Amino acid sequence: MRRGPSPINALFALDKPTGMTSHDVVSRVRRVLGTSRVGHAGTLDPAASGVLVIGVGQATKLLGLLTLDRKQYRATFSLGVQTTTDDAEGDSIQTAPVSPELLSYPKALEEVKGLIGEQDQVPPAYSAVSVGGKRAYAVARAGQQIELPSRHIQIFDAKLVDIDPEQATWTLDLDVSKGTYIRSIARDLGQKLGCFAHVTNLRRLTSGSISLKDCLTLAELEADGLAAIRAHLLDPVEALELFSYELADNECKPVMHGRPFVPQFQQSYSNNTKIALTYKGGLAGIWRYDGTYVRCDVNFPQAIEGVCV
Repeated sequence: MRRGPSPINALFALDKPTGMTSHDVVSRVRRVLGTSRVGHAGTLDPAASGVLVIGVGQATKLLGLLTLDRKQYRATFSLGVQTTTDDAEGDSIQTAPVSPELLSYPKALEEVKGLIGEQDQVPPAYSAVSVGGKRAYAVARAGQQIELPSRHIQIFDAKLVDIDPEQATWTLDLDVSKGTYIRSIARDLGQKLGCFAHVTNLRRLTSGSISLKDCLTLAELEADGLAAIRAHLLDPVEALELFSYELADNECKPVMHGRPFVPQFQQSYSNNTKIALTYKGGLAGIWRYDGTYVRCDVNFPQAIEGVCV
């Protein structure tokens, strides 16, 4: 793997296929680009597909700064069965008959609408949540009992897309807060309905402001490499949801050395506002305004590509 500068410094989104972990995708990107400086934001389960944000080179420093506070999914819930993993990857542990009423639109619409709102949710036992320094799924796979603390989440919207009476499934569109587990929604809903439920299909439609239309496929990446990424660059300023400031030529040198300077803003900002410093289509750094000066939080020795504003 390349240990020097990366061939590109950029954020892009990939439509993750099912059957791969998010780390598997990162490994494929590393092989295609010949660099180890690749990471991802917002893990997707192996059985799930859809939007996965990837950072390469200097852009890996942005992954922990992305808020991606809301995510949208299309999910299929299979009624009548609970599994060890709360999805189709696990073993069946409980079954119950599904009443015909639950496969009628009036009842299903009522229950789906009832999902909307703030609530406390316990993550699945088979999840990447850290417990005592170990991942929950590792503890569960070892056959040990695990009690995970609940977390506060919000379901902003829930829509019923389809019912399949023969398969006893509901297909839903869900708009949820960061950290929400769709598998837990299915598990808890099934328990409430008295028939159990698990996820049989899950596709992430959006992650923050990034949607499937912004994604390239793994096949496109492996066929066209850098050209495919450059055709699908994410604007790092937009992804970070920051104010931007285009550097003048005479401001580049102090910025390069991390020296505070007085910006020539065309508008006023409050103290402690984060500002994305841009130059000729690249993100040069993320600085903070103190009322007079902007001061360096982080600089990017190789500018991050894709700035459109």
